[in-house]
Amino acid sequence: MLKKILAIAGKPGLYQFVSRGNRMLIVESIDEAKKRMPAYATEQVVALSDISIYTNDDKEVPLASVLKAVKEKYEGKPVDLSPKKASQADIVSFFESVLPNYDTDRVHVSDMRKLLSWYNILVAAGLDNFDEEEAPAPAEAEE
Repeated sequence: MLKKILAIAGKPGLYQFVSRGNRMLIVESIDEAKKRMPAYATEQVVALSDISIYTNDDKEVPLASVLKAVKEKYEGKPVDLSPKKASQADIVSFFESVLPNYDTDRVHVSDMRKLLSWYNILVAAGLDNFDEEEAPAPAEAEE
């Protein structure tokens, strides 16, 4: 599921991959508007499945695992902490409760705010299946 959810640098929110065009992707915003727009090759587009969080033990935790931890902690409900209005200390304590061994030098508060915002967007849109691997479609029986 996270392979088709995209973050575009310089544009707020998250987008869902729709189609490919000539030197661009067609994406749709994940909100009530469902606005379709092109994402050109010059823009930095990243799938959420390709993002990881640095930890102190020199490993990287996939974003899907962190989102799962947030979902378990908040029982699948949106986090009541506002990413824009919450203090830095509140954001850090939230993130420490979800991923206690994150690398404090390489993971910035802005990254934590973005993760919190993305989680709330995905839950509000009903896209809260954060499994890293999509289940393959069952094969139809041949007769």
